[in-house]
Amino acid sequence: MRSVELLYGDTRLSPHAAYERVRDFARYPDLVDTVRSVTVHPATSGSPVLSDWEVDFRNGVLAWSEEDVFDDRALSIVFRQTEGDFESFDGRWDITAGPHGSALVRFTATFDFGLPSLAGIVDPVAERVLRETIEHILRTLLADDAGGVHRPVDACGRAA
Repeated sequence: MRSVELLYGDTRLSPHAAYERVRDFARYPDLVDTVRSVTVHPATSGSPVLSDWEVDFRNGVLAWSEEDVFDDRALSIVFRQTEGDFESFDGRWDITAGPHGSALVRFTATFDFGLPSLAGIVDPVAERVLRETIEHILRTLLADDAGGVHRPVDACGRAA
């Protein structure tokens, strides 16, 4: 099983504003070419949101459906694949306050393709693609109309 963790800071957005942008999955295909489509299905009261994803991967497409649980108070999103190309894929988004009320966005995920014989080849590529895609989404998603600068940060909120 592989894991990815990213911490991204934005000094111009509040944590709540960053959370509102991150939770708008339907916008992701407009932000990053590798995200082909995201279909978000309306949730019934008290139920998780369901979403279907298609993402370019190597010479093909990864597709999966996931259950997304949004916690507006904690500014977090927990997701879990319900079906798709992964054997397992789950993770979370956590948005917290950084220095001076800035937004810190943490993305963590674990995944397994369930192909032990190919894990040494496929998993590192998948980890790199996932990391690059999330970084690109965050840079674009958190950008303001003035084209501000965003930067990866370490666990203490310092420029990485």
